[in-house]
Amino acid sequence: MKAMQIEYPESWSAAAGSSPERFENEARMALAMKFFEMGRLTSGQAAQLAGVSRMAFLFNCPQWNVPAVNWDADELAAEFKPFRS
Repeated sequence: MKAMQIEYPESWSAAAGSSPERFENEARMALAMKFFEMGRLTSGQAAQLAGVSRMAFLFNCPQWNVPAVNWDADELAAEFKPFRS
């Protein structure tokens, strides 16, 4: 497993009104959300990056204005085909 370290001024967490730990967790979630939104990571991979469960990650998507699913019209039709009468 690789590790990444990002340096930032202590003043950033204070400016964000949070503890350094909370700021770092939020930064991890932001990175995970962006890579998920770009299609670079699956929801499971993004959740692992963020340090949360897949369900917690997906439930957080609306808070970050990221769609939890990004289906095209054909995928959407196929998914709900069993429910059509």
